[in-house]
Amino acid sequence: MTLLTRPLGTSGLQITQVGIGAWAIGGGGWAYGWGSQDDEASIAAIRHAVASGINWVDTAAIYGLGHSEEVVGRALREIPAGERPFVFTKGGMIPDPSQPFTEPQRNLRPESIRNEVEASLRRLGVERIDLYQFHWPDAIGTPIEESWGEMSRLIGEGKVRAGGVSNFNVGLLSRAERVRHVDSLQPPFSLIHRQSAADVIPWSAAHGTGVIVYSPMQSGILTDWRPRNAEFQEPALSRNLALRDALRPVASRHGVSIAAVAIAWTLSWPGVSGAIVGARSPQQVDGWISAGNLTLQPADLDEIAGALERTQAGSGPTHPAGVDDGLKTWLEHGLDPSSLEGAIARMVLPASRR
Repeated sequence: MTLLTRPLGTSGLQITQVGIGAWAIGGGGWAYGWGSQDDEASIAAIRHAVASGINWVDTAAIYGLGHSEEVVGRALREIPAGERPFVFTKGGMIPDPSQPFTEPQRNLRPESIRNEVEASLRRLGVERIDLYQFHWPDAIGTPIEESWGEMSRLIGEGKVRAGGVSNFNVGLLSRAERVRHVDSLQPPFSLIHRQSAADVIPWSAAHGTGVIVYSPMQSGILTDWRPRNAEFQEPALSRNLALRDALRPVASRHGVSIAAVAIAWTLSWPGVSGAIVGARSPQQVDGWISAGNLTLQPADLDEIAGALERTQAGSGPTHPAGVDDGLKTWLEHGLDPSSLEGAIARMVLPASRR
């Protein structure tokens, strides 16, 4: 299968609209684990995703305390070299091995970053990481300028091809950009949690930074039931389920799943390069792979924006057209893109679309 691709900003990487996320396949035994997993099923899911046309996999050192990277590495070895996907991973969350269920330390000291990159290279079994990302902002006082300077050195040494960040705000993005271009940003973004469309996504579009969004189905709320998630509790639950039901006509028109529509909606926003979607079996991949070739039409986006306003599910901008028009106007007038934080939501979008 051939899937639609997009450039990841100015990094030179051309990625499919959807990529496979390896959070869950890290298994249990750590603070944010999804419980025990079948490694063979996880490997089969990755191989099936690649055979279906997906050309990137996203993992992290913290997922299963290295186990996810090891499983991804095993999967890569089972795929012919010429067919292997790009490998994206993340670092900067340091666990205490003696207390694996405690909150990891958010550590972006240069020496720690370098040690993590070397360990990830070993576990993945690759000579270079295609995209290395800082998982979260530092929480121990390390200036981002020092951390991002180390990223630049790792890229210069050929250990990393492109550098990105995850969960950064506009202020941190701007500071990093002054040291070296930020190739990518990985923010949370879904029909329910839409706040990134008001600040970091427009900033990225203005700076040539690719965006790969995570949790586009809001941990499955638009397709299944996860009672541990606060979005599955009232009063949010009823609104979210009403939104899910409102997506059915759009999915029916395109002959795809509701999950595919939810993912494609995130891909409709200017600046978004791709969406990370998790899978622990080939069957789960089949449930959303159609998003890789789905382009929602203006009428679809209008219908979804109306459903968001009607159901009052989630928060944040509701229609990509408003942000797209606002961003173009902003740049045409030569205004500083670093001051975009909140401006799109406050000044460009009409009240009915905020």
